[in-house]
Amino acid sequence: MAKILIKNPEVFGIGGFVQKADIAIDGVQIAYVGNVPDDWRADQVIDGDGKLAIPGFVNTHTHAAMTLFRSYADDMRLMDWLEKKIWPAEANLTGEDVYWGTQLAIAEMIRTGTTTFADMYFYMDDVARAVESSGIRAVLARGMIGVTPAGNQSLIESEELYRQWHNGADGRITVMMGPHAPYTCPPEYLKKVVNSAMRLGAEIHIHLAETKSEVEECIRLHGKSPIQLMEELGVLQCGVLAAHCVHIDAADIAIMNKHNVRVAHNPGSNMKLASGIAPVVALLEAGVCVSLGTDGAASNNNLDMLEELRLATLLQKVHHLDPVALPAKQAVLMGTANGAKALNLDKIIGHLAPGYHADITLLDTHSPHWFPKHDRISLLAYAANPGDVHTVIVDGRVLLNNHQLTTIDEEKMMYEAQARGMRLVSKTL
Repeated sequence: MAKILIKNPEVFGIGGFVQKADIAIDGVQIAYVGNVPDDWRADQVIDGDGKLAIPGFVNTHTHAAMTLFRSYADDMRLMDWLEKKIWPAEANLTGEDVYWGTQLAIAEMIRTGTTTFADMYFYMDDVARAVESSGIRAVLARGMIGVTPAGNQSLIESEELYRQWHNGADGRITVMMGPHAPYTCPPEYLKKVVNSAMRLGAEIHIHLAETKSEVEECIRLHGKSPIQLMEELGVLQCGVLAAHCVHIDAADIAIMNKHNVRVAHNPGSNMKLASGIAPVVALLEAGVCVSLGTDGAASNNNLDMLEELRLATLLQKVHHLDPVALPAKQAVLMGTANGAKALNLDKIIGHLAPGYHADITLLDTHSPHWFPKHDRISLLAYAANPGDVHTVIVDGRVLLNNHQLTTIDEEKMMYEAQARGMRLVSKTL
C-alpha cells in the first residue's frame, strides 16, 4: 500500500496537546508523528500547512439508512413518530433502499470528518456492502424487535451477519448484536439474544433509558429500571454499547460502571425529541466511558459530529448552570478517543500516534472563524464547521481529498436517495 506524508499540520495528539508535526503513513498505519527519518520516502505528500489533524470522529450510534426519512416526520412525540410515521415507512424498505440510504449517510459522515460509525438497522448485508465499497470503518448490528413475528428470524440474521462480516472488509467491519430496546424486546427474547451473543463472542448495541415514560413503564412491568433489568437478564455481562441513557440514577450508573457499559450520548436527537438531558458529567465522574452519536438523520436531522460535540458541552453547561461543566477538550475526546473505546477499537484508532491505524481528519483552519488562534481545541469545539473538513483518511486510504469524495459517486447517490426516499413515504399516504 501507499506511503503518505502529511506535511506540517498541527496535530491533536495523545493527551489532547496540539503541536506541529509531520505525519507519516505506511500502508494502513501511522509510522511516525514528528521525527520522520530523512530517508523516508512518500508516494503522496499532503500539504498540512494551515490545517489541524485530529483522529477521525467516531459516531457511536446511528441508523444510517434513515437518511431516507430526513425531514419526513419532524416535530412529533417519540412514540407517535415511530408508530405513525417511521415504522410504517420502514415496512416498505428493500435492501437496495438501505444500500443507497447508507451511501448517503456515509457521504455525509465523511464530508463532516467521521471515519467510523456504529449502525443499527435492517438489511445489514447491504449496509456492509456500502461500508466495504466506500472505505469507511463501521460497527454493524442488525436491529431486532422481539415483539414482532419476525423477531426470531432477525436473531438468525444477526448471527449470519456476525459470521459473514465480523472482521470483514479488510478488518474495517466488526459486528455486534442489536436488540432494539427493552420495550420492544421482552425478557425471554433478550435471554435468547444473550445466549447468542455469548456463543458467538459478540457484544450488544441497545437503546436504554431514552425517555422518562420508557423507564416508568419498565418499572411498572418488571419492578426495575431498564439498567437493572439488563443486569438481571445477563445483557450487561456480554459487553454493552448503550445508546442514550438519559433517565438513569446513581444506582444505574454504579451498575453501568461495574459492567463497563459504554454510553453513546446523542444530544441533538435527545433535544429534538424532547427526551431529556443525559447525566453526562455524573457518568464521566463515575468512570463510565461516554462517547458521542448522532442517532439517525430522521431524528437529528444531520450526521455532523462537530455539531454533536458542541451541543454536548453547551447542554451540560446550561443544565448544571456551570460554565466549566464538560469543557471543550473533554467533548473532543468524547467524539474521538472515547468513541474508539466505546466500540472496542481503542487499540487501533482514536489517537494520532505510531502504530495506530491511519484514520485521520484534516480541518482547514484558514477561515475567519478560526482567528485569532488562542486555543485550537476551543476553536474546534465551539467555532469549527463541517465546511472546514478538507481531507479524510481511513486505513491509509484518502476518502475525501480537498473536499471531494474519492470513493462515492455523489450525484448518482443523491439521485437514488431522492427517488427512493419519496417512494417509501408515498406508500404510507
